[in-house]
Amino acid sequence: MTERLQRTRAARGRWPSRRPLADLPGGTAIPLVWSFLYFFFLLTGYYVLRPVRDAMGASADVAAVFPASMIDWFQARGISLGDFTLQVLFTGTFVAMLLLQPVYGALVSRFPRRVFLPVVYLVFIAILVGFYFAFDSGTSGRGAAFFIFVAVFNLFAVAVFWSYMADVFANEDAKRVYGYIGAGGTLGGLLGPELTTWLVEPLGVANMLLISAAFLGLCLLCIVMLMPHARRREGGQRRGEIGGDILAGLRLVAREPLLRAIALLIFFGVGVGTLLYNEQAAIVRSLAADDARVAVAFYSRLDRWINWLVLIVQVLLTRRLLVHLGVAKVLMIPALAILAGYMLLAASPLPLLIAIVQVGTRAGEFAIGKPARETIYTRVAAEWRYKAKAAIDTVVYRGGDLTFVWVHKLLAAGGSHVVFGAGILVAAAMTLGAWRVGREQARLPE
Repeated sequence: MTERLQRTRAARGRWPSRRPLADLPGGTAIPLVWSFLYFFFLLTGYYVLRPVRDAMGASADVAAVFPASMIDWFQARGISLGDFTLQVLFTGTFVAMLLLQPVYGALVSRFPRRVFLPVVYLVFIAILVGFYFAFDSGTSGRGAAFFIFVAVFNLFAVAVFWSYMADVFANEDAKRVYGYIGAGGTLGGLLGPELTTWLVEPLGVANMLLISAAFLGLCLLCIVMLMPHARRREGGQRRGEIGGDILAGLRLVAREPLLRAIALLIFFGVGVGTLLYNEQAAIVRSLAADDARVAVAFYSRLDRWINWLVLIVQVLLTRRLLVHLGVAKVLMIPALAILAGYMLLAASPLPLLIAIVQVGTRAGEFAIGKPARETIYTRVAAEWRYKAKAAIDTVVYRGGDLTFVWVHKLLAAGGSHVVFGAGILVAAAMTLGAWRVGREQARLPE
């Protein structure tokens, strides 16, 4: 053994272990295990719900999606609500998110996550049990309520997870353990669609909601087990601003070139995804007819392929790309790939090709685009991270959903070639946004 290696190991204070977890700082192993399980259970439960939500959006049974009174009201005015299913659902989601975001901001600003999270999860479990009875009995309007609920669930349960982790782990510890915790979420994102694919046919859609509720119950256990660690970290730390102020955030976005560029990238990035989602929903609607189980199984398989691809890219490429190419070049990879995908679809909008581009689009966002964008927020002021990011993630993101779901309705009259031809322009705008973000972020300190 060389003298240099001996000095290095002595400086570390102990001999390094060949087991990665053995080198964790003292006291982090137990919260790491519970955090890993928490994220695993959370994303498993979420991805059990997501295919059900997507199937409701693609359902041809308008009575399953909207209340009978709402259908009658539109019918009396000569409007077939079934022709505007996704448009109405996305509009309802946008309104619900705008109304609930201040509630979310108030909760996380005034109470520790360890205090309000258990209550939120108990409410979600109760709601899922209520949806079980609604789906089991075939209650009219269950689809729209469930579609919007999953978006709310994503905001309150999934988005706040990492805020809770910041309550549990100190900054230096977080650098060591977040990779392991993230792996738990990736595995959950793989298991959820698998469970739905295997079980939705024999058990039916309603029982999948109980399975998701069971996973949320396991999340609740993890939250409780992490409470002592969060309480120790809480100390005299200042809370607040985690939820962000939408109006203050929008003012920051309007004022700062980098934030404007990120908003542009997000808006048109959502646009390309929404156009694809709507074209795919039309195909699923024609294939699945009135059988929701077929649609749920299709969407769960799609989520499975996406999460497998995300896992492969995360493990093999993401870190290397960010380290060797930098944020600016990495942001251009998914943007240019989507632009190329839309060019192919404009020439030949085959159902299989639409599914392939959809998988590539979402996988590129989750595995490359989002990690690259999130690294930018580590180099900016807290006001940007909390207020501006909250505004972009709600108003800009859901506003993009709302805008392009109606744009698709206008374009769809001309057929898929017209939709994807216009989509090339949207993808080009997204690429311009990615280039501008890369240029502006280069001016930030490392």
